[in-house]
Amino acid sequence: MSKIEKTFRIVLTVGWIILFATPVFAKSFSLKDAGMGLWIFVIIGAVIVLLQLIPAAILFFSFIGTASTIAFKPKRIPEEKAAEEKEKMVLPGYEPVTVEK
Repeated sequence: MSKIEKTFRIVLTVGWIILFATPVFAKSFSLKDAGMGLWIFVIIGAVIVLLQLIPAAILFFSFIGTASTIAFKPKRIPEEKAAEEKEKMVLPGYEPVTVEK
């Protein structure tokens, strides 16, 4: 496309925008004579918008859970210390008993 055509299209587009952005077209509207179809359309639209809250909430709480898990995860114990800790660990409900040979 040549430079002249491109300039002409830009001027034409700006002209149409200025023409249609006049106060004459910015009049108010009344819902006094609105039919039942409009109200059904508005109600269905509101329901669709509200249904979007369900996946949004799932994503939000998933993000919170992931972020808090990363932030509050306990430090990892190296393998050698973990083996020592396992040997020292006493299970709940069991008490050490002396065994005679």
